[in-house]
Amino acid sequence: MKHSTNQQTRRGRGPARRIGRSLALVLPVVLVLSGTLAVTRVNWSGNPSSPVLTAAEASSSDASSRAAARAPQDVLRDQLLTELQEENPGVALTHLQEAVNGRPSLAKHCVSIARALGRAAVRVYGPTRAQSYARPVCDTAFASGVAAAHG
Repeated sequence: MKHSTNQQTRRGRGPARRIGRSLALVLPVVLVLSGTLAVTRVNWSGNPSSPVLTAAEASSSDASSRAAARAPQDVLRDQLLTELQEENPGVALTHLQEAVNGRPSLAKHCVSIARALGRAAVRVYGPTRAQSYARPVCDTAFASGVAAAHG
């Protein structure tokens, strides 16, 4: 009989004990993460200017200054995607090759831009017609973008 009494006593503490154990496991993780996030928000450089823009500062800057701050490869990709829709993928690929030849620093972004063009070409022209524009720009990355979007 005593055994069954202990069973009932243990069952009575079961949910509270499980909640306590869960908190014991989760609470330290939450505290560590919140502390890590707090440390990353502190300006450790000693410069009084904050790298984080407030909402008022962000809204006061106009669109042209934000566009100027964009990375050159992002600007090029957006221009080429527009050309792809207005002209055809062949024109966009030609301009991509010319841009990389004229500005070698863009070469490391060529593959990702060409793949993005391939995926966009499938959306606009369909897989068969998009594949017909493939050429060896950036190691056939355009074709792999077409295949990835189709598959």
